[in-house]
Amino acid sequence: MQGKKLYQEKLFSSFQLSHRVPENNFYRRLKEVLDLSFLYKQTDTYYGKCGQKSIDPVVFYKLCLVGYLENIISDRKLMEHCSMRLDILFFLGFDIDEQLPWHSTLSRTRQLFPEDLFEQVFTHVLSMCVEKGIVSGHTQAIDSAPIKANASMDSLELKVPEEQLEAYLQKARYQSREDRKPKKNKAPEKQQTITASKRELQEIESRNRNWKKNQDQRPGASNKGAKYTSNKTHYSPTDPDARISVKPGKARKLNYLNNISVDTAHHVITDVKAYHADKKDSQYLQDTTKRLKQRLKEQGLLWTTLLADAGYSSGENYAFLEKENIISYIPQHGTYKGGPAGFIFCKEENYWLCPQGKKVTFRKRKMMKNSLQDHYLTKRSDCKNCPTKQKCIGKGFEKKIAITVYKDQYERNNKRVRSKLGKIMKGKRQSTVEPVFGTLTQFMGLRKINTIGIAQANKVMHMSATAYNLKKMLKFMSKTAETMTNQAISHFAILKSIFGSFSFPLRT
Repeated sequence: MQGKKLYQEKLFSSFQLSHRVPENNFYRRLKEVLDLSFLYKQTDTYYGKCGQKSIDPVVFYKLCLVGYLENIISDRKLMEHCSMRLDILFFLGFDIDEQLPWHSTLSRTRQLFPEDLFEQVFTHVLSMCVEKGIVSGHTQAIDSAPIKANASMDSLELKVPEEQLEAYLQKARYQSREDRKPKKNKAPEKQQTITASKRELQEIESRNRNWKKNQDQRPGASNKGAKYTSNKTHYSPTDPDARISVKPGKARKLNYLNNISVDTAHHVITDVKAYHADKKDSQYLQDTTKRLKQRLKEQGLLWTTLLADAGYSSGENYAFLEKENIISYIPQHGTYKGGPAGFIFCKEENYWLCPQGKKVTFRKRKMMKNSLQDHYLTKRSDCKNCPTKQKCIGKGFEKKIAITVYKDQYERNNKRVRSKLGKIMKGKRQSTVEPVFGTLTQFMGLRKINTIGIAQANKVMHMSATAYNLKKMLKFMSKTAETMTNQAISHFAILKSIFGSFSFPLRT
């Protein structure tokens, strides 16, 4: 007989979320293992003693985690999504007839709590991963990637000389009143003032001419701010902490730099930090190393090996890592050379010997482009009648050699990188940290920073990394439980084959 379902709402019903959410549901299992009760004590000073009750800090952080677990970066969409999911309501501790907080409450609370609090939660979850045995600590892979800021290239303003700043601002304000709505400039006056030297401005102008000639057909090149922009000549009044950066083949954008460290055992993130995107990766390595080493030490783990790409290469970093007793596998940057071809270095007396037997002696130590170098020169009389002069120095008068003072550190690192173990470590780095970035940006809500300022961007990155680690931990626990069950069944089968059937049932 054909059935026909007629729906009619009940005035009263008996309903329990705990009965409707399966035992193996992700959020149910997460609710059982994640304890954030320490947040009450940590956030007590940010609330008054009277007035209406604000959002529960544990509920706030769980809501944020759900956003990154579900790859939702809009607070408004997040609240709509949570209200439709029974398992998420159960995880948050809300019943089906309870009103969820307003989406604007999340934004205000995120700004209220300091960066340290989000880092504490990240460290708390990392401790849980260490207890489960999925963090070895001895080998860490470090990498960074630009994350789009919440600001448009069309919002860029031109930096002007300090003496012209006030006149420029008055003109800009008048133009705003005439043509468009007033825009609040959040940048300090120091950032609105041009800092580039005359030589740097000439270099920027030269690059602009090359861009106009060769790169105006690239993706995004038609955007207002994509051409002829530099951090030395432009800034964003919408998000002053965002910096212009570009990757080969990509359009220029306002970005933040996301620097992470990943443990190679089970790909757990052990450190994350937001930096300005206008500097090289190598300039942030020492800061990352100090912070990560202290965190692993607090977890009772010994860090011995660091894996990174050539962007982190510098003599200063190699020397620093050796001082910290950390073995580095960082390919050398393309600009490094161990010395001119055919020249022999005499370390004891500190000079180079050319193929014709003439000495290139040490003259001075000088800082060149943020790198400390030793400079060596020959005598003019030695090169005057040399048969290989034209090939060696061209129209010059003496041979000049400029080489980094960290040559020995470079050589030791390069020897490790070229070894058989170095090639294995390169593959391990590529299979460890690079897929993690892909997961964070594509599936964990880190494709764009939805806040303003580097402090808020740092909070976003910590929450995304925390959600990633929680997912890793639950997946590992699930696999471990399944393995133990299979082992128990296998052992039971062996015993049964030996002793026959048992009178007691097997519990799995």
